Amino acid sequence: MTEYFVQTEPEDYKKRSYNWKTAIGLQAVDGLVPSQYLIDIANLNIKGELSIDEIQRKLQNYYENKPAETTDEERQKEADLVSLRITKLLSGDAFDLSYIQLLSIHKNLFEDIYDFAGKCRTYNISKKEWVLGGLSVVYGDFEQLQETVEYDIKQEKNFSYANLDENGIIKHFSKFIANFWQIHPFGEGNTRTVAVFAIKYLRTLGYEITNEPFESHSWYFRNALVRANYQDFSRKIYATTKYLEMFFENALLGAKNKLKNREISIAP
Repeated sequence: MTEYFVQTEPEDYKKRSYNWKTAIGLQAVDGLVPSQYLIDIANLNIKGELSIDEIQRKLQNYYENKPAETTDEERQKEADLVSLRITKLLSGDAFDLSYIQLLSIHKNLFEDIYDFAGKCRTYNISKKEWVLGGLSVVYGDFEQLQETVEYDIKQEKNFSYANLDENGIIKHFSKFIANFWQIHPFGEGNTRTVAVFAIKYLRTLGYEITNEPFESHSWYFRNALVRANYQDFSRKIYATTKYLEMFFENALLGAKNKLKNREISIAP
């Protein structure tokens, strides 16, 4: 009988490097920058000199001895902790395309950071966006968040990629992720949660994802999601996944699209 094997940290240097670079880069979607201490100890993990669990203990001791006192310090602590937690999640292959998985990722990333970690918001939200000149996307109604997430997941599970070429796959996946992100089920941390969800889902589809787009262009990723969910017919502005497709072409196919935020902007 074939035995199951317990998953551990990736032994491959390249995979460990990918996980950390992606995790650290994703903090930019909320304007967060990890500490130099986190970067230094992350490099020790990449080299195989420290395990993820040892990194976690070191980071815990670091903040116990140096508690965050200012807003900037709190934001840096969040960046450090969430970078570590994203790295841990990306180090394993376990994934289920489900509403519960989405909640679990959010809880894993933001436990002890947000009181609502792993819980859907109970209020409606808006957010001024640079890429929209200070306007906001219309996000999902808080009274229907679970139903909306489950509907999108059901539609995705029932969709067949069988007869699509690479461009067709990327177009469909971009539309799915754009719609999924627009629901915005959480009070904070939606883009980082959806990014981790997307990466782990893509792996189940057999893709090896390059870290450079998430490492260096995570703010572009967020702006592309915003642009895919905003339209104003009176100004002849229409929702488009064009920019998100360019991002995923780079991430999945190794394309060299120039990802420039100013090209997405529709600010007056």
